[in-house]
Amino acid sequence: MTYIQLVKTELTKLRRSHIFWILLVPVILLWIPSFLNADINFEATGISPENNFFIQSYLGFTWFMFPASLVVCTVLLTQSERTNKGLQKMLSLPVNPQLFCLAKFTILLLLAAFQLLLMGAAYFPTAMIVSHMQNYSMVLPVSLVLKESCLLYLSAIPMAALYWMLAVCIHTPVFSIGAGLASIVPSMLLINTKVWFAYPVSYPIYTLMILRGTMENSFRSFVMDPIPWIPVSIGMTLVFLAVSCITFGRYERR
Repeated sequence: MTYIQLVKTELTKLRRSHIFWILLVPVILLWIPSFLNADINFEATGISPENNFFIQSYLGFTWFMFPASLVVCTVLLTQSERTNKGLQKMLSLPVNPQLFCLAKFTILLLLAAFQLLLMGAAYFPTAMIVSHMQNYSMVLPVSLVLKESCLLYLSAIPMAALYWMLAVCIHTPVFSIGAGLASIVPSMLLINTKVWFAYPVSYPIYTLMILRGTMENSFRSFVMDPIPWIPVSIGMTLVFLAVSCITFGRYERR
């Protein structure tokens, strides 16, 4: 089977799963407090209410909900094959294990893009309703929201590769989820250090902090320095995927 055929097969499997609800529920839960506490945005100093509304709403998503959703998705994607020896049956077919691994990682990236799309799609109606309630426009330009969503997605690719490697290498789901969730906590601390680029889990939140720095004059600006960020992120992503491809299916092939 070719890479494209494997991706299509994985997409067919998703139709029978409940993984889309796992992506939708966190988005809904994040916008409810933003809707109920919209008046707090007028109390912030040094930043306009509409900018604060966007930053505060995306802060919880970028720091915890988005990475946590990826962790759960990686485990579900791996366990769907390990249940009832599905991976053994799949590998008994003329399938390249490395291509199969990359196909499943592609599905993970598609799920990440889908959740970011849901987050952006929920922002505009929520901002419009809050604007009507507060008699003040909370809606930011579509171009800004799309640009930030694309930057968040690109910055999350190394993180997704790390979580995929953990899910492939750690066969016990509880340990895999635990390791992934534990890795989220230090990200807020490491973005304030000089070696933040060495920790891919901090990339999305660092990207959001760059935007916050441009919106809030009193906030310390984070700098988007492509060197060494881009080379290090590409290198780590390739290493994570290489380890995943080498490890994928090895336990079942023994």
